[in-house]
Parts: sequence; structure tokens; C-alpha cells
Amino acid sequence: MFLIDKPFVSDFLIDTIRNNNFKIIATKVAKELIKDDSLAWIEEDEAISLLKKNPQISIYSNSENALAWIDKNYGESELSSQLKVLKNKVKFRELIKGLFPDFYFKQISIEEIHQLSANEISFPFVIKPAIGFFSIGVHIVENEKDWIKAKSELHPEKLKSIFPENVLNTSIFIIEEFIRGEEYAIDYYYDNNGNAVLLNVLHHLFSSATDTSDRVYSTSKEIIEKHKIELESFLTKIGKELNLKNFPAHAEVRIDENGKIVPIEINPLRFGGLCTTGDLLGVTLGFNSYKCFYENKKPNWDTIFKGKENKIFSVVILDNNSGIMPSDILRFKYSDLANDFENPVLIRDFDIDKYPLFGFVFAESASSNKKELNDILTSDLRKYIVSKK
Repeated sequence: MFLIDKPFVSDFLIDTIRNNNFKIIATKVAKELIKDDSLAWIEEDEAISLLKKNPQISIYSNSENALAWIDKNYGESELSSQLKVLKNKVKFRELIKGLFPDFYFKQISIEEIHQLSANEISFPFVIKPAIGFFSIGVHIVENEKDWIKAKSELHPEKLKSIFPENVLNTSIFIIEEFIRGEEYAIDYYYDNNGNAVLLNVLHHLFSSATDTSDRVYSTSKEIIEKHKIELESFLTKIGKELNLKNFPAHAEVRIDENGKIVPIEINPLRFGGLCTTGDLLGVTLGFNSYKCFYENKKPNWDTIFKGKENKIFSVVILDNNSGIMPSDILRFKYSDLANDFENPVLIRDFDIDKYPLFGFVFAESASSNKKELNDILTSDLRKYIVSKK
């Protein structure tokens, strides 16, 4: 079943549901987002009944907003308990403490943040909302100067968002040791035996050592094959801790120079947020990760990347880091943006007054072409913005 919620659902995901006659729960929000009576809608009562009769039924949600529906309608279930652990970064760290006994972390309230002096904590560390999304409120703190700057940003009035509290709650934070290494995002699912099946591995590119933005994620046949075996084994171990089966997820990890994998977080019941990484290989290569999960199949990477073995596929998140207020923006020059990419397969534009970003680029580029990704990674996007003033 598909559980669709705000803030966004892509045409690609809707087409997947329609073309495969997948069941979709007829919540009020879903019906508002998708005005198509031809879909295989099922009423909420029926969906709840199906979940209670068969707890291992496959369910996918495009948005963590929908987790509140599960808590309300299926709150006494194992699934609800699993979601609460995975969504809360403190509970997640406590869950895997046996696998990482030396990893430092602590819970802290937003009020306590401003009372914590530099001599009471070891650098470097990361601070972020215990229940978070979209890198909001995330800071890498290398020294006392960084800590002073981070504290100046960590105030409720500066952390407002369009997301509900069960998705982003900035009253409680987690401080944890900084994990060295390259960061990767993984779309995958746990099959009916609890084994992790990878559907994508994306290198999360950063512009600097202290960058925490979500601007560029890139994948390729080489990246997937390099990390596939180790990541599936690693994620299977974590899944066993919560008895995860028939369960889609989006993990973020760091891998150091010795190949050691340390998890950052695991996001439940979805792939990349706002239909990003989950759509990427479908939009660019025709591989449908949603269908693969729903049918409990394993991808054949040789077939998927045939003829494209030396290509890189990226999703670029056009967050508004320009410093220009949305109210002062007249329009965004998407055509100029497209001209700066070798092959912009799809540009998905967003309303900057409704969402905290201009949209996404799904791009294909030669592995030798690093410039376009580096340029957009470090861009403040001002060259594409037409201001009202």
C-alpha cells in the first residue's frame, strides 16, 4: 500500500501507482494531492484492517508527515514502535549502542544549548534536532568559534519550517561525535526475511568540511558496486535490531578511509525525501525503485546501467541559499540553469513561496565532467534569480 502525504508527491510516483494498480490509502490529504479517481484507492478503515490482519504487508510513504497517520490508526503495533525509534535520533543511537559502544552522543534541550560552555564538551561534534529533516538545525562544530556561531542560529524563531512536529521538532537536540569520512545516502528495503536490498547508493557531495547542506547527491554503477556488499551486510545487522521486514528506508552513513561504516540515521518507510533519490534512476534510466520494493525484487545493475556504465546520475536540490528573501524574488531562470548542465534530464520547479527551495535537477553527466557538479555545489544561485527590486 502507498500512504501519500504532504508536502509533495511527484508525477513519477503517481504514474507508478497508477500504471501498476498499486493500492493507495484514501486519506483526505492524499485525495487533495492526487485528483485521480482511476487509482486503486482503498478506504482508511480497510487499510487499517489489512495492516492488523497482516502486519508484514508492504507499505511505502512519500513523506514522514504520514507517520502521524500510522501512530493515530495503528499506534499499538510493532510498526509504530519501529517508526518511533528510527525517527528519534537519540533512540536510534541507543538502539545500536551495542554495535557502536564507543560512540559518544547525548540529548540536550534547546534551552540547555545556550547554557553549555565550550569547556564542557569535546570538539569536534555535530548538533542537530533529535527529530529532524532536510538538514534544518544541523551544525558541525570544530571549535569554540563554531560553537558560538551555532548557538546564535539555534533559536526557535530561526528554525521555523513547513514540516509538522513529528517530522521536525527543534525543542530537543542530539550532540554526537563527528564522524570522519565520505557521506553516502542509500535507498533500500528489508525483504520478507529481514535482509537489506540496495536500490541506490549516492555520494553526498559537500563544498567544505563544515558544509551540512543537501545540494548534490550522485550515483553511478561504480559507486553502487563498490559499496553494495558491505552496505547490505551492515544495514541488515541494524535491521535485525528492530526486526525490520518488508520495510523501505533511506539511510545516511559515513565511510572512513579504512572502509568502516558508521550510520548517521535511518529514515523509515521512504526513500529520499520529496521524491528525490527514489525518482532519480527512474527518471534517468527507467529503473523504478518503488516497483522493485513493492514486488520484493533485487535490481540487476548490469542491466540497469547497460550503455551508461561511465555516467554519473545526480539529483541537485535547489535550496535557497542566496540570502534573498522569497518575498523579494520575482522569478527563477530555469532555462539558464538547464544550460549549465551537460544533460539536465528533468528540472522539477517548485514555488519558492510554498516550499523552502526552487526545485530539483535530475542530471546525467560524464564521469570525467566534475565541473558542473562542483559549480552548482558552491553556487549561491543568485545568477538564476530575478529580484523584484
